[in-house]
Amino acid sequence: MDSFVRICAVLLLLLIYCLHPTHIHHWTLGLQMCWQTVWHLYIQYQLYWLQETPDSRLLLAISALMLMTQRVSSLSLDLQEGTITSSFQNSSQDLSVLIPFLSYSLNFPALLGGPLCSFNTFVQSVRQMSVTPHLTPYLRRLTSKILQVIILVWIKYPLKELLKSITFRVNSPCVCQNIIWIWILSLLLKMNYYAHWKVSECVNNAAGIGFHGYSHSGKKSWDGFSDGSPWVTEALSRPSAFARQWNRTTAVWLRRMVFKRSNISPLFMTFLFSAWWHGLHPGQILGFIIWSVTVQGDYKMHHFLHPMLTSKWRKWLYVCLNWAFTQLTISCVVVCVELQSLESVKLLWCSYIAVLPLLSVLIIIIL
Repeated sequence: MDSFVRICAVLLLLLIYCLHPTHIHHWTLGLQMCWQTVWHLYIQYQLYWLQETPDSRLLLAISALMLMTQRVSSLSLDLQEGTITSSFQNSSQDLSVLIPFLSYSLNFPALLGGPLCSFNTFVQSVRQMSVTPHLTPYLRRLTSKILQVIILVWIKYPLKELLKSITFRVNSPCVCQNIIWIWILSLLLKMNYYAHWKVSECVNNAAGIGFHGYSHSGKKSWDGFSDGSPWVTEALSRPSAFARQWNRTTAVWLRRMVFKRSNISPLFMTFLFSAWWHGLHPGQILGFIIWSVTVQGDYKMHHFLHPMLTSKWRKWLYVCLNWAFTQLTISCVVVCVELQSLESVKLLWCSYIAVLPLLSVLIIIIL
């Protein structure tokens, strides 16, 4: 893993040193994504051609490489937009000015599992470490987050038992049993992500990083580095809102890298780029295409129905039905992305839940 990220860090510093800030972002993002794609394709070669299970250390290294891509591209775009300045464009500058950039790029807790933050936010957080007590201010908050991790891990066990108790058959005549099984499977997969993100948040806080100022009550907030709350995300009743909250810092990064800079179908291009960044497995490509169609359908449906929601009971009915639709369509996305292989995706698309993404397509065509 060290060689993977060190190559990226050295390449970033060389590009910053050699290139003008107006050109640095395209080179940095392009080279980084090409380097990352080579290893993703190698993983697919092992899985689908050699029929071998990739080494867990290689998978961990590629995960760190993906997070490194976020950091170096965010930094290069900051330089291009002028939100930070490079003091070592001149070769006569002392090389000590490289330290903040190296520290940001190679921040070990963030490379283990995120979350992403901007260079300025990182520098501010590091500076706060010298003016705030070492452990006392955030010990209670850290304990609370650790308890949340324990709860998230514990929830996985009853979900696993439910999956074992419900016999899943693709051609089962029971529609509810078929759909509920996939929904429970998606919940189990999402709990893995939620627990991982919360652990990453705890690791950063334990390192003294993540101070986010003071709340309205005057208490110190340590939520500066967060990928969102699972309780808030799961309660969302619109697919578009879920897309913004799920893995929140990555969603912000994708919006900044692609959505705001694309002139042609920015929504579709954003999800397509996300599939590229995740590894271009068949299930991932299909899953992110489904997600883009679902979000587009949600925008059109909300625009069409919103003027009709004139009474409280209509609003509640809309929220409840849309929450169920969001849960089930996101379940389809999560399972597609996680199953990855084409055979597993074909199995999923033989189930009744495949009707839901088709409804989004129909909504886009009609409205």
